[in-house]
Amino acid sequence: MTATSAVHAGRITTNPTPPIDLSATYHLPGVDAGGESYAELVAGRGPTAEGGLVYQRMWNPTTAGFEQALAELEGLPEAVSFGSGMAAISACLLAATAVPAAGGKRHIVAVRPIYGGTDGLLSKGTLGTEVTWVDEVAGIAPALAARPDTALVVVETPANPTARLLDLDAVAAACGDVPFLVDSTFATPVLQQPARHGATLVVHSATKYIGGHSDVLGGVVATTAEWAARLRDIRIQTGALLHPLAGYLLHRGLQTLPLRVKRASETAQTVAEWLARQPAVERVHYPGLPGGDPDGLVGPDRQLLLPGAMMAFEMRGGYDAAAAVAENVRLILHAASLGGAESLITHPASLSHRNVAPDARPDAGLLRFSIGLEDAEDLVADLDTAFAKL
Repeated sequence: MTATSAVHAGRITTNPTPPIDLSATYHLPGVDAGGESYAELVAGRGPTAEGGLVYQRMWNPTTAGFEQALAELEGLPEAVSFGSGMAAISACLLAATAVPAAGGKRHIVAVRPIYGGTDGLLSKGTLGTEVTWVDEVAGIAPALAARPDTALVVVETPANPTARLLDLDAVAAACGDVPFLVDSTFATPVLQQPARHGATLVVHSATKYIGGHSDVLGGVVATTAEWAARLRDIRIQTGALLHPLAGYLLHRGLQTLPLRVKRASETAQTVAEWLARQPAVERVHYPGLPGGDPDGLVGPDRQLLLPGAMMAFEMRGGYDAAAAVAENVRLILHAASLGGAESLITHPASLSHRNVAPDARPDAGLLRFSIGLEDAEDLVADLDTAFAKL
């Protein structure tokens, strides 16, 4: 994607700012026309010109503009937005397993590590799914061979919380005809477009980098027209829609996304190199460091344009040292989430991945670090002060 497309995608108005349509309901020009538009919307397609928009739960022009923009940036025909990243993931699982087109398949193959919320949703079987967990791409094909009723393969790259990279071309080869979903939240469309490597569904917790300011919740899925229709049908039935004001903020966030992601990635490289030199740090997980990109996936014309702004590091003192660092930083905010303008640090084993199975839970000494837009030297100074208190 280009900076130009980020600025202009999805904007069909001559005004620089798209209008915010807050209408909950719309005038129906006629019974038949309104009914036809309603039927098209229920089927997951757009409204008819004659029948109007009908009702916000089915369609909203503000959120539709954001969806169009995100789809364009991901190089896919359509996108469907939701009220949160977890609502987006849930809709994808339902679209893969619960609709008539799924053919009764209920099984999911998923590669760990993955976001703790997604891990919990799959492990608990809340949506009636079964899951086979694998640790490497090499485990996908055997898992599929053992379960021909698999509806979907779920991966995340860079993975939460360690920023581990998966080779998506290898994932596509292992999946064959089975569709696969990529949670690309850490990468954003700036660094990675999974559809170019065969992904059917590309998911973002738009709360993170796409919003970019820690002030809006949302999720979005870029996909094919067929899958988009399934997802819209589920969104109508479950009511997991994105509010128009949130859609406006997310669309606005796309305009500065390339600038923010590239600046934060540049800073992250500096901070990661400093962390790797610290005696108190056992290991730094970051694709930009030696050994962090074993498959050569980072670089121009590769899968991931830059190493990104997410990293994790393990303290030699285990939990006690990690907790001390998290509680003694001052400029860096000890808080959940990621991808905002401010740098955030969190302890996944106690928070986002608390309910992950013990054998798959992040190390107790590991901290996840989201690099923001501050100057690198200020972040280093803050960490140095916290380390000095160990």
